Amino acid sequence: MLSTGLSLFSLPRAPILCSPLHPTETPPKSHPFSQFSSTPTKKMAATTPIAITTSFGLKNLMETFTVDVQRAENRPLNVPLIAPFTISSSRLERVENVAIRIELRNGCVGWGEAPILPFVTVEDQSTAMSKAAEACEFLKRSPAMTMGLLLAEIDGILPGHEFASVRAGVEMAVIDAVATSIGVPLWRLFGGVSNTITTDITIPIVSPAEAAELAAKYYNQGFNTLKLKVGKNLKADIEVLQAIRGAHPECLFILDANEGYKPTEAIEVLEKLHEMGVTPVLFEQPVHRDDWEGLGHVNRIAKNKYGVSVAADESCRSLVDVKKIVRGNLADVVNIKLAKVGVVGALEIIEIARASGLHLMIGGMVETRLAMGFAGHLAAGLGCFKFVDLDTPLLLSEDPVLEGYEVSGAVYKFTNARGHGGFLHWDNIA
Repeated sequence: MLSTGLSLFSLPRAPILCSPLHPTETPPKSHPFSQFSSTPTKKMAATTPIAITTSFGLKNLMETFTVDVQRAENRPLNVPLIAPFTISSSRLERVENVAIRIELRNGCVGWGEAPILPFVTVEDQSTAMSKAAEACEFLKRSPAMTMGLLLAEIDGILPGHEFASVRAGVEMAVIDAVATSIGVPLWRLFGGVSNTITTDITIPIVSPAEAAELAAKYYNQGFNTLKLKVGKNLKADIEVLQAIRGAHPECLFILDANEGYKPTEAIEVLEKLHEMGVTPVLFEQPVHRDDWEGLGHVNRIAKNKYGVSVAADESCRSLVDVKKIVRGNLADVVNIKLAKVGVVGALEIIEIARASGLHLMIGGMVETRLAMGFAGHLAAGLGCFKFVDLDTPLLLSEDPVLEGYEVSGAVYKFTNARGHGGFLHWDNIA
């Protein structure tokens, strides 16, 4: 079970001012937790909370805010893409995710999204809908309890990597509703280091001509870092890299193989790029997730011979994986994705990674501005991510999310709207 850190106190009702749909009031200037008192709750949950040693403001809230859910439901969240999204392991024609809406008895609403990416997330949309419905039924029946104990219960219903995407969506909705209740934006709740992030943007596996066209477009939009999907065909990958280099000569490269290369192929790509005078800023998941020896080998060659950092993505699916990466010096960077480990699990991994000297990347699956916005709030608030890859809403042909963060090229700015700041017209996605 994921550790949640969490116990139980009531929140005074009086200070709460909440719209049930999309609260946007400016948060109070006082410390966000100064209003809480240690009032016992109605009933303790059956699950015993587990300690988490975070120093985030969220930890205080988990121990002091009583969650009393009035409504909880989930619906499919289907959105077309501008163009098919192809990586080495899969091809996506449209987003088929799951949206989650939780309304507390105080009228405050929280939103979450469980992203589905075939061959990457374990859940398909049908499974995710079923498991989200199970979690929502629990939330509706549950007695009032602190957010920490509630999330511990959710972890029991949606355990491990198998249901991590759905767990992340439910956790997002609960945390969003609670942040909305106390009148703070999520980026402040997660630490308040910044209210902006700058993302890279992804070029999927396409022809050299298409890649060059996209690179020129993104150059004009102000993107300085391009994340290139590779790993399907070594020769084609090199041709695409050359085309992008011609169209956007000043760009920084992240290579993402999504497990597509053998170790020898990954090293050959680095050698070819070296001959072209190109040094990627990052080489993400060059080999299969379970090829730990290969990952370590590529990491050593990349770092010592070419000065390139290697990131573990698919190989980083749990706290156990992170500890293995640290012990074996298998990567310099770990990619945190909420859909892989959940929100609480991500906070645990972030803490271990930082203490161990690993650098951090934050990424996502193919998500709307609901899940990407939540991840962005977390990244901005913590301020500890060297690499930010939160671009997939820019690849969608429609944006179902109203309000939320502001986009200016590669820069996302998070406002002082309470909680996430974005919402869905629930009836329109039924």
